[in-house]
Amino acid sequence: MDNNDGVIESALSLTHDSADVRKARGAFFTPAQIAQYLARWAVRSPNDRVLEPSAGDAAFLVAATHRLRELGADPAARPSVDGVEIHAASAAVARARVNEAGGRPRIRVGDFFEVDPRPGYTAVIGNPPYIRYQDFRGDLRAMSRMAALRGGVALSALASSWAAFTVHAAQFLRDGGRLALVLPGELLSVNYAGPIRGFLFERFRSIELVLFDEQVFPEVEADVVLLLADGYNQGPSAHVTLRRAQNAKSLSAPLPEEHWVPDDPSGKWVSGLIGGGPVDCLQSIVGAGHFATLDQWGDTTLGMVTGNNGYFVLSRTRVRELGLRPTDVIRLSPPGSSHLRGLVLSNEALARLESVGKAVYLFRPSGDLSPAAKRYVAFGREAGTHTAYKCRVRSPWYLVPLLKPADLLLTCMNADTPRLVTNRAKAHHLNSVHGVYLRQDLRRAGKDLLPLAALNSATLLSAEIVGRSYGGGILKIEPREADRWLVPSPSFIESRANALRAVRRRVADLLRRGQLMSAVALVDEALALDGCVGSVEELRSMQAARDSLAMRRMTRSRSGR
Repeated sequence: MDNNDGVIESALSLTHDSADVRKARGAFFTPAQIAQYLARWAVRSPNDRVLEPSAGDAAFLVAATHRLRELGADPAARPSVDGVEIHAASAAVARARVNEAGGRPRIRVGDFFEVDPRPGYTAVIGNPPYIRYQDFRGDLRAMSRMAALRGGVALSALASSWAAFTVHAAQFLRDGGRLALVLPGELLSVNYAGPIRGFLFERFRSIELVLFDEQVFPEVEADVVLLLADGYNQGPSAHVTLRRAQNAKSLSAPLPEEHWVPDDPSGKWVSGLIGGGPVDCLQSIVGAGHFATLDQWGDTTLGMVTGNNGYFVLSRTRVRELGLRPTDVIRLSPPGSSHLRGLVLSNEALARLESVGKAVYLFRPSGDLSPAAKRYVAFGREAGTHTAYKCRVRSPWYLVPLLKPADLLLTCMNADTPRLVTNRAKAHHLNSVHGVYLRQDLRRAGKDLLPLAALNSATLLSAEIVGRSYGGGILKIEPREADRWLVPSPSFIESRANALRAVRRRVADLLRRGQLMSAVALVDEALALDGCVGSVEELRSMQAARDSLAMRRMTRSRSGR
């Protein structure tokens, strides 16, 4: 073992840095192939000044050191590279690794958001920490949002840590500098990243994105993209260049590319993955009045939040055990959405769920408490249920705020596609699904035909664009995203009502057998969708685009197992 190896071993012995500890601070160390790829792109001269804002174990600083030496940096002088790392033991490892690579590390231990930006760097490269907004709180969140604001970007309170980090990192670049970062796929798809997308497009002369078919970080389910932004303060960009790689190893080969121009730089960039043709088709059927956003039908809202489903959500057997009266409970669509795969939630369907032990009742006493309800409230207090946040901020703690039964239920976490289901049972719903409250003048048509008509290829593609890829390959859609979801318009459904009713029974049967795409083909035919989009070929291009986006999120899920 030489001296440098000893330093590394010593530093590693100090870390005691488990995967859980690294995850808490958003640290996921980068595969060498990715660090090398970004360093080779960003570092182009032996005189480049390089900064890694979240150095970790110095994967990028080591790659940058090798690149500087390859370009002709004086070996005797040992090229300098700069970094910031919040974790002292990781900083010690980073220094040792850069020394071993032949570089001179200048790594500051501290929080990157506390470092004032000085625009002197040619290249800023790295893998920003990824901390979801739920865990990104207090002074750190406030400091990060202020750092982004100094860069001219106002971030939502829902933003995860990487968003502010990206803006702050760019401010360390000199004019014309290059930003090369590993970012979550959220860059393309989430609403809160809109200001980041706009910032990048406006500030940089060119933007490239590398997307992976497989997951490249085995520790996390979220997918990533590589951002290569060139020409700081020389924007705006003319287009976005998209490159595709199967995995990190394939970065060593030339990657196919295509150019894409977003209609709105701050809007979602998911459409850039499928080319302009299918997106143009969607826009054409909206322009022709055949399709409209869901918010033109009514309002989509979150479901009820109990604070403790284990206490408040009850099966028939449990209701009988407790001796609760009918006035102590209300009928409920059970938690989850696996039972909402058809067109209708009927009283008969709810009764079948009840008969197999599903929790179809919500403890929600009305009027004076019955003796059994009093006992159950006392039991809840003894168990500490009243101390849960949602319980303690309402009075009395045991009364869950009611929403009236929705006209339609919308599944929000889907392995295939969001489903609209007519709530014929008039059941209440929890926040595991959304409720759609139709406009009064559209209630009859909406309840009768919208769930059926929404099972078409255009609506399935729109769901992939407005929704977001979640852990495990799930497609998640929030109410604000559902508002922009394209479904057949009221006038179009009215014009195709007879054809839709003619296929309803066959579609329902296919859904019962789990044959979603066969059902979609029937609805496409009933809507004469090929004629709406222009031709059979254009309809097929939309179907292929939807399949591509769906397969992408599912493939990444499988490859990360």
